[in-house]
Amino acid sequence: MSLNDEDLIKQARHAQQNAYAPYSQFKVGAAIVTEKGKVFTGCNVENSTFGATSCAERNAVYCAICAGAQDFTKIAIVTDSEEPVMPCGICRQVLYEFNPDIEIISVSTSGKTDRIHLSEILPKGFLLEKQR
Repeated sequence: MSLNDEDLIKQARHAQQNAYAPYSQFKVGAAIVTEKGKVFTGCNVENSTFGATSCAERNAVYCAICAGAQDFTKIAIVTDSEEPVMPCGICRQVLYEFNPDIEIISVSTSGKTDRIHLSEILPKGFLLEKQR
């Protein structure tokens, strides 16, 4: 069974419900999918220090890495905003580590959707040579 974009967005919405955002009230959910169709979700988790806050996109990636997945093809992001929101700079760099051209689908509360590839919003991301 193939995962369509609406199913991926639905999983991101579900993750958004679990967001911990007592300071900003800006809840975000993310769902990232692998080449094999496996989906991992994440939500934002805020912290009083703000620096320790973790975005939904990174939490989805880290959940996937913990489960042994790294071959990401697409990520859906759902926010409580009227306009779609793209990943922050740190999240862009984390996504770049695994797929510089991953497709990003961002959906707003109003249902407006933006689709873009990471390489378009982070054209010269940073990568070290991997030592294996």
